[in-house]
Amino acid sequence: MQHISLRILIEDVQVAINRQADNGISPKELHSYTKYNTWDTILSWINSIASSNPSLVSKQVIGNTFEGRPMTLLKLGKSSGTTKPSIFLDCGIHAREWISPAFCQWFVKEALETYGSDSQMTSLLDQMDVYVLPVINIDGYEYSHTTNRMWRKTRSKLSGSSCLGADPNRNFDAGWCTVGASSNPCSETFCGSTPESEIEVKHVADFIRKNKSSIKAYLTIHSYSQLLLFPYSYSYNLAADHSELMSVAQGASAALTSLYGTRYTSGPGASTIYLAAGGSDDWAYDLGVKYSYTFELRDTGYHGFLLPESQIKPTCEETMLAVKYIAAHVVFSQQCFSGCLIDLAQYSHLITSYFFDTVQDKG
Repeated sequence: MQHISLRILIEDVQVAINRQADNGISPKELHSYTKYNTWDTILSWINSIASSNPSLVSKQVIGNTFEGRPMTLLKLGKSSGTTKPSIFLDCGIHAREWISPAFCQWFVKEALETYGSDSQMTSLLDQMDVYVLPVINIDGYEYSHTTNRMWRKTRSKLSGSSCLGADPNRNFDAGWCTVGASSNPCSETFCGSTPESEIEVKHVADFIRKNKSSIKAYLTIHSYSQLLLFPYSYSYNLAADHSELMSVAQGASAALTSLYGTRYTSGPGASTIYLAAGGSDDWAYDLGVKYSYTFELRDTGYHGFLLPESQIKPTCEETMLAVKYIAAHVVFSQQCFSGCLIDLAQYSHLITSYFFDTVQDKG
């Protein structure tokens, strides 16, 4: 008989849930960047941030969720009158990963507050657009706030099953349901009845397909484990751009670590954690979006999905550095699109020097 070693990470989950709100902010107060906001609060914030910053922000509904909630996408960037290269950033694919939507909100705040004073952010929004989808799995996110804090999946209904929802990060058409996913509707990793069976996944995929000629990077934010992953997860095969993707990931991880010393591991999803088909980053990469990355934010398991609100600010601050590092690489790659006579090592050194010089100038 095999001996299985068990380790208790969280003694009392309900106590941990109660302790999440440890920042002194009343849940009944209005939107805050340092608490886990409900969906209704986030939606009000989306509308307010767009109307208050018309020169840098626009919004559009890319579709409705299974339960009818609007999937509102923010577009950040200085209007140029032409189609600019862009980055697509999404959060909240898995309902219980509350730190993820918190980061998307933080990113928007920082972008708007530092545009014009931070040379790197100003350059980014002048030269590119950033699409931000604060929550993909809105129905699941709302359910995790009202009913089941540990809910992961969507809330769709499947004929013939009493179990609700599918795992949206197993529902993209990338090696769909071949490995690391389940065809059982009651499983946490249920891949859905077909690729893009989940309407939320379909809306995101449709938008990216429609704009694939301009989208140069895809960043998706998850938790937890402190990882920066890139394709592939559905196969052990290395991506065609493996060397560059690894170099950028390592640079971004170093940028993140520079603030609070938080350590991240970088690498392809399959070999770094496990095989898993149907992921959004693999799908985006196979579509032609070269710089496709998955962030797994704090922590490494002590709090797990129940990261206290007191850690929102430091988590978002350090993650911001990694995202800006990747964005700087994408901006440089667009400037060099017609041909830079430097190799990858020189290119990475340029980005690193530029990024850390910018950070030091601010400090």
